[in-house]
Amino acid sequence: MTLKYYHAEPLANSLKSMIPLKEKGLAYESHYVDLHKFEQHSAWFVAINPEGQVPVLDHDGTIITHTTVINEYLEDAFPDAQPADGPLRPRDPVGAARMRYWNKFVDEHVMNYVSMHGWHRMVGIIARSIEGGEFEKLLENIPLPDQRKKWATARSGWSEADLAAATDKIVYALEKVEKQLGETAWLADDMYTLADINFYSHCGMMVERMFPELEVAKNYPRLVDWRERVTARPAVAEALKSEDRTTPGLRTWSGDR
Repeated sequence: MTLKYYHAEPLANSLKSMIPLKEKGLAYESHYVDLHKFEQHSAWFVAINPEGQVPVLDHDGTIITHTTVINEYLEDAFPDAQPADGPLRPRDPVGAARMRYWNKFVDEHVMNYVSMHGWHRMVGIIARSIEGGEFEKLLENIPLPDQRKKWATARSGWSEADLAAATDKIVYALEKVEKQLGETAWLADDMYTLADINFYSHCGMMVERMFPELEVAKNYPRLVDWRERVTARPAVAEALKSEDRTTPGLRTWSGDR
């Protein structure tokens, strides 16, 4: 059995599927994809994932993409490889449904809005530093039309109205999670699951640095306690220490490209 994991720096999507690999103690080959050199759009990588996005899991030649799918696949393919405190997906239908509800919420109502701010603030700097003709060639190499539009928008920047609307979505998510953590120890109930890993990877690690005006420590104390409990897990600490070639100052990027 051979697992290969193609990933960028340990944050956002790349972190989201790296944590389950570490939690489950699965041996895998780590393949770093340099987003700063646009390797995700290169011919060798597009041959692996035609969508030109990381991360990608290669299990004995079977290619799995999209982090929520990757993480569920790992649970299905390796049901007996689990952390000492239990599986990452509840075994009962109700618990699994709760976990999937939170995953859907993060995927559809959190990730893109945090990503918008990250791209506006950080990726835009890179997009604007590329010469016009060269930038157009880079756009031509991006397989997904939505990603081409995203890069083009990053070059000009999102409107203040769009950014404000995204911030409102993030605040709603923080309030929702804070309320839930007043009822259960973890997002899906009283067990740590893939839903916690999802929210942590996209929001838990970066929101205070990106939005100091939200005063997260003051306004969302349960969220802060939850984040510290996730960070303290040995597998999470190991994942966070994995290969990181981020350009100084750009560690707050959200959303792999």
